[in-house]
Amino acid sequence: MNPKILIIGACGQIGTELTQKLRKIYGTDNVIASDMRKLNVDVVNSGPFEVVNALDFNQIEHLVEEHQITDVYLMAALLSATAEKNPAFAWDLNMNSLFHVLNLAKAGKIKKVFWPSSIAVFGPTTPKENTPQYTIMEPSTVYGISKQAGERWCEYYHNIYGVDVRSIRYPGLISWSSPPGGGTTDYAVDIFHKAIEDKTYECFLSSETKMPMMYMEDAINATINIMKAPKDQIKIHSSYNLAAMSFTPTEIANEIKKHIPEFTITYEPDFRQKIADSWPASIDDREARADWNWEHKYDLAAMTKDMLDHLK
Repeated sequence: MNPKILIIGACGQIGTELTQKLRKIYGTDNVIASDMRKLNVDVVNSGPFEVVNALDFNQIEHLVEEHQITDVYLMAALLSATAEKNPAFAWDLNMNSLFHVLNLAKAGKIKKVFWPSSIAVFGPTTPKENTPQYTIMEPSTVYGISKQAGERWCEYYHNIYGVDVRSIRYPGLISWSSPPGGGTTDYAVDIFHKAIEDKTYECFLSSETKMPMMYMEDAINATINIMKAPKDQIKIHSSYNLAAMSFTPTEIANEIKKHIPEFTITYEPDFRQKIADSWPASIDDREARADWNWEHKYDLAAMTKDMLDHLK
């Protein structure tokens, strides 16, 4: 039997592509998209869509009951750079939306929950290269603090109430189909748009800032595959490390130059540099690969070609 899926935050950077993919797999009517407003035309027009406030427990409960939802993907969040400008709202949105969904699962109204974490859970004291699954976590951003707290609550609800909650720590995500969403890694999306439009890009990070990244198609596949995996294969109920590639702004610029030789890049680091410096440079994700057979498809060269092909 197909699951009945509710995606909260379906108009966001990940939600838009996740909604389309899930509708292809499980059928349009089995995937209810929802968001604060009707933002993304494709998501709104391609199947069932509901306007919902992720902070309103009663609205979410009503949707779950009305559509007999079994699986919830909670994608609503304020991302790193945006959250720093509005810490109180970021904490409220990122934490209380999670509590609403976990409490519905605890009450037996939802069977399975997906909640995304992030490399932002790590901090300046975390080992930067090949950051292990279990390590020091002292996040220094509002986003990271909320994600680390969320991981602990996910694990708690699993251990104490038996909630089937699944999570992955996304690295920076790169997509051609949706604009940057206010994250520190978003330079790696913006750079492609500027390369095509202006042949030049001013980067808000320094040239050698290395961060873990992933092409959106890989991230969507990981998200769907962890939810498809048999329950006994999911051994970590906080959140799984996930990796594909790591690169610097210089390296991505050089890759773009192979396709657009006249492209140039300059560097004007801003407040996001401090955020980036607190994050890992590369991630060890062997647990995800062992437990539920995660594997990525795109490296820097393949991603660059695909991005430019689509955007052109």
